[in-house]
Amino acid sequence: MRIVLTDPILDRFRDLLTRQGGDGHAWEFLAGRPDGEVVERLRSADVLVASRMTVPMAEAAPGLRLVHVTGAGVDRVPLDALAPGVTVCNTFHHGTSIAEHVVMAALMLSRRVRRADALLREGRWESVAVDPAVALGDTLAGRTVGVVGLGEIGAAVVRAATALGMRARAIRRDPGAPLPEGVRVDRMDGDDGLPELLSGSDVVVLTVPLTPATTGLIGAAELARMRPDALLVNVARGPIVDEDALYDALAGRRIGGAALDVWWSHPKDGGGARGYTRPFHELDNVLMTPHHSGHTRATFTGRAREIAANIERLAAGEPLANVVRAGA
Repeated sequence: MRIVLTDPILDRFRDLLTRQGGDGHAWEFLAGRPDGEVVERLRSADVLVASRMTVPMAEAAPGLRLVHVTGAGVDRVPLDALAPGVTVCNTFHHGTSIAEHVVMAALMLSRRVRRADALLREGRWESVAVDPAVALGDTLAGRTVGVVGLGEIGAAVVRAATALGMRARAIRRDPGAPLPEGVRVDRMDGDDGLPELLSGSDVVVLTVPLTPATTGLIGAAELARMRPDALLVNVARGPIVDEDALYDALAGRRIGGAALDVWWSHPKDGGGARGYTRPFHELDNVLMTPHHSGHTRATFTGRAREIAANIERLAAGEPLANVVRAGA
């Protein structure tokens, strides 16, 4: 089979992919190449391994058998433009890495680590030991984490948070489904339980995929339900939260803080280095990271192995894992 790979991170795992994905395939590694070149190479390709795909790419590949997305989200793949016979699969392996990031971010905000680090670099020792006006930090133990979505990431967040002594509650589409292994929650609700989760949580973590139903899920009304000292951690997608409403709530100190790992645009889409339009960088109650909460060696080693295994299943005519869209 002819396999085209455009993902710049998976490009680092060429040896693993070609070794585990079979030596008999013709791999083309096109990370960083112009879209026009990718379009041309897809005309005779069987498989595309990518984090994004354009409509011209889809239209140029009538013989494509598999689009293997290199992460969980398929919102950057034009599913409706693909030929009927194209199967789309995704991959995960990022739950533990992102859960560790969520815990780290919540602790940094609760202990005001970013401010303390910046001041100490300026030669200012801000501490409760020398200044009675400095507020004490908070522990996570004994507080409540509310997780919106209970897939791989949400489940890993609950495991990590409860291991530190936090109570957990969550919402998901099917609240009656069995809980993932090792997940303990005090309360599980359906989507209609969002208002109570927001008002009853000290740390709200967003882990749901971006869909028409989740776009703008957290707006001004939802933020107003949160506690004044509550933290919002978004490791899902930026547009799940209304940008203006979040900025206003943070600037007005109506919530305690936010850790934002995902934004409303991405440099890959021509939006520049900043994925936001409001000055979040001026706020001291915001922790900002460039969508890298899952970017660990463990994440991408697992993804490369799973993609290689799926390609071998395709070649052998076996059922594929993690099918998002089945080819006709």
